[in-house]
Amino acid sequence: MDDLLSRIDLDELMKKDEPPFTFPKTLEEFEYAFNEYGQLRHIKTGEPFVFNAREDLHRWNQKRYEALGEIITQYVYELLEKKCNMTKEILPVDATEDEPTGFIYLSPDALSNPSKLLVLIQGSGVVRAGQWARRLIINQDLNSGTQIPFIERAMQEGYGVMVLNPNENYLEVEKPTKSPLPSPTETSDEPAEKRERKDDKEGKKKKEFYEKYRNPQRETETERILIRENGSSEEHVLYVWDHFVSKAAAKNVFIMAHSYGGLSFVELMNQRELEVKNKVCAVALTDSAHNIWLQETTKSTQDWMQEHCRNWVSSPEPLDIPLEPMMPDCPRVSAGTERHELTSWMSFDSIFRFFSEFHAKEGEEAEETSNSVTTRSGSHKNKHQDL
Repeated sequence: MDDLLSRIDLDELMKKDEPPFTFPKTLEEFEYAFNEYGQLRHIKTGEPFVFNAREDLHRWNQKRYEALGEIITQYVYELLEKKCNMTKEILPVDATEDEPTGFIYLSPDALSNPSKLLVLIQGSGVVRAGQWARRLIINQDLNSGTQIPFIERAMQEGYGVMVLNPNENYLEVEKPTKSPLPSPTETSDEPAEKRERKDDKEGKKKKEFYEKYRNPQRETETERILIRENGSSEEHVLYVWDHFVSKAAAKNVFIMAHSYGGLSFVELMNQRELEVKNKVCAVALTDSAHNIWLQETTKSTQDWMQEHCRNWVSSPEPLDIPLEPMMPDCPRVSAGTERHELTSWMSFDSIFRFFSEFHAKEGEEAEETSNSVTTRSGSHKNKHQDL
């Protein structure tokens, strides 16, 4: 087949009935670690992660990358729990022991903070709670690829924080395998034609095994069992709103949503328009995938988004430069990068300034309302005394 085949004892491997490679389960086994700058580096060489670990084995390299990605997911969960002191909340809230579940992360004051709450929603794909982009975590650093800097900054500025997990939608289980029918015993005096067919079959089996060696894939078929009321990003965001955000004590809720997370937020507005308008102060989107036409958004929602939302999009223009609107919804500004996955990190400071401006504005309006009520109350009292 090629030089690689000559170095492999296929008969021996096939007797073992196991894949020729198993992937590491920890960063240490991968011989990688995050350095002081949050960069993933090889423990011995100090070099960045190398995707093409083996030449001409692209799909094997891809599976290795995916295995590392699963380790990264668990690593980020640990950061949320240990570094950010967040706790895991199981979904659905009334889950039984025998049904699949998902989860979100809450800061200690997420539900009790009376002032501000920040809700983080990532895009679609393999990323889980606490991540913006796996590619950035592996190839650039933790700051650009995770939500950790946003969580820490929010906590420093007095926000409660909720980290959503909109891609944790199902439990994947193996399908039961059917046992093959036993083949009839073949005698040594079988016809030559039959022996040739047998040899061809064995040769084909070896070739198929070799292809698995080169391009490892799932050994068994799987099926997905959806998590109740959380079977999609849109369902998840709606569920978390109904069971957590809407019940939070915060007077001002701020939402940050990346890519498909923006679409899920707009769908939330379609389903809970009045509630969102009453509770959400401002929304920062980064390269949002929403479409007000395809999602059939109301004119009142579009008007509210024009006032309360801003979308930082990938663009060659400098950061925060206003861009031509594509739809009559929220203003678009440059994220200062043409890379989709970097839009959240590049907009970091601008987003918090945007939130602070809205919070200050809300505070001024609340004070004006309070003074107005006090004045009216005083006038009414004086008028009553004059009588």
